[in-house]
Amino acid sequence: MFPIALGCMSMGRGSWYGPSDEAESIATIHEAIERGVNVIDTGDFYGMGKNELLVGKALQGRRDKVLLSVKFGTLRAPDGTLLGYDTRPAATKNAIAHSLSRLGVDCIDIYRPARLDPAVPIEDTVGAIADMVKAGYVRHIGLSEVGVDTIRRAAKVHPICDLQIEYGLLSRSVEARIIPVLRELGIAMTAYGVLSRGLLTGAKPAGAGDVRANMPRFAAGNSERNGPLVEALARVASEKGVSPAQLAIAWVRAKATAQNVTIVPLMGARTRNQIRDALSSLEVRLDPWEVGALEAAVPAGRVAGTRYAESHMAMLDSER
Repeated sequence: MFPIALGCMSMGRGSWYGPSDEAESIATIHEAIERGVNVIDTGDFYGMGKNELLVGKALQGRRDKVLLSVKFGTLRAPDGTLLGYDTRPAATKNAIAHSLSRLGVDCIDIYRPARLDPAVPIEDTVGAIADMVKAGYVRHIGLSEVGVDTIRRAAKVHPICDLQIEYGLLSRSVEARIIPVLRELGIAMTAYGVLSRGLLTGAKPAGAGDVRANMPRFAAGNSERNGPLVEALARVASEKGVSPAQLAIAWVRAKATAQNVTIVPLMGARTRNQIRDALSSLEVRLDPWEVGALEAAVPAGRVAGTRYAESHMAMLDSER
């Protein structure tokens, strides 16, 4: 597997990060594939299905070069409002059918519930996906934002290949309990939020339609308090002669080695320049001393604001 994956949530119409050019998004996917990226991640609720249509269009003639990772289960109203989750077995199989249709493929490589549905035992959801594995519609089963108990229960039903969860310089809670169980069970991690949704590179919400405007770390007051962390990363990156993004990605890859677990940073690039910058991070190497110095310069305990709003944090199985 290539050491960096491409996340497509910010691409195309209906993006949660504000307006995005569809042609540039497709060109970005093509560039990533040409440079060796072989994991493309999307979700059936991104852009109300539009993201899957875009990804499917981009993969025409290139399907055999990538592993498709798809999330499902998050319910949205026509205006985009989040309505909760539905990962019942029948809903799971129905979601797979529609994703296959929108993507224009016969099989999804990695299929995973986006969040734990509190009303449905994880065994039922994983069991339904396992039925689809046997039927040839899915190749591997993944999980997203779940905790240790859920991971163990799921793995007893069917082998789990990967957990997608937030992990980066400013979000390190997974190191205490989740990473050890991944190592124990031989499960890989797809790490999203490596740049804390652009916070670490000084990005700001792009206006209407940018979900970051409602995220605590970007809120008035917190944004200013997080400024010194952004400046510290920029300073250390400058001293090493790399960009802040390159350094933050290199940190995650170095932590994978140190913790003896496979971790693939999931980069939400939506322009060719962004994917080029992300891929150039593969040339950056950090020794243990540099990792420790970076963590001291950018301490996660000093970040102002949680990674999601309080109501969302309360629903995260991974935070329990």
